[in-house]
Amino acid sequence: MADVTGTTGTLVLAGTPIGDVADAPPRLAAELETADVVAAEDTRRLRRLTQALGIHTTGRVVSYFEGNEAARTPELVEALAGGARVLLVTDAGMPSVSDPGYRLVAAAVEQDIKVTAVPGPSAVLTALALSALPVDRFCFEGFLPRKAGERLGKLREVAGERRTMVFFEAPHRLDDTLAAMAEVFGTDRRAAVCRELTKTYEEVKRGPLGDLAVWAAEGVRGEITVVVEGATDSGNEGLDPAELVRRVQVREEAGERRKEAIAAVAAEAGLPKREVFDAVVAAKNAARTGQEQGKGLA
Repeated sequence: MADVTGTTGTLVLAGTPIGDVADAPPRLAAELETADVVAAEDTRRLRRLTQALGIHTTGRVVSYFEGNEAARTPELVEALAGGARVLLVTDAGMPSVSDPGYRLVAAAVEQDIKVTAVPGPSAVLTALALSALPVDRFCFEGFLPRKAGERLGKLREVAGERRTMVFFEAPHRLDDTLAAMAEVFGTDRRAAVCRELTKTYEEVKRGPLGDLAVWAAEGVRGEITVVVEGATDSGNEGLDPAELVRRVQVREEAGERRKEAIAAVAAEAGLPKREVFDAVVAAKNAARTGQEQGKGLA
């Protein structure tokens, strides 16, 4: 897979500004000017960026976005194998973080091609730093599902997560997402909505999820990052198995399917679904054993 000289190229992942172009790292301009191939999520945005930086690309510019990522990856790997220096940039932030890049990195590594990075701005880290929430441990959840049921299901999966959580969201879905978070995590769970980070109208709205949901119902614009406090001791931990089973039964009697009831109770208690499931199964087995023993005595 190498060229005639026996050398391969290098894949460079470059962070781009998330708002203020002055945040562009100095190395970004040098890489843009010298790369043999520049793969950009949006070539029009790339053109605006190079104009703002006062530079020109000398290499071949190609588009590399979600719609053509799978098809274009082999072409870029071939260029890398031939010795090219390929620079990957997305619209904002670091490639591969909820943006194109993972497939290309994996394919390059598989071919023993060097991969390096030009570190740059990150909406995830910026929002964490501004949130005023604990940042010693955190997890990134990206975008939630668009459909309401799937969104609730995903939130229930992470309801017991103790690390601070970071989400991306579209402005027109923010009110529904915050309302769903308040429903699953509780209205008092602390959070921060970070809007238009590093841009002219940057805003960080902090408060309980219930209050933030009411605020967002009026309409919010711009790029959104949501930071949510992790689960804490709430009095639900330490619930005995019998109480967990009782709560599941109450939900089943109200019409919920057992799987949904178990997920909801686990979310309320801040426990893994498996723990609630095991309690339900144990109670069912105990009841069956009791019935069989009763028949034996009759």
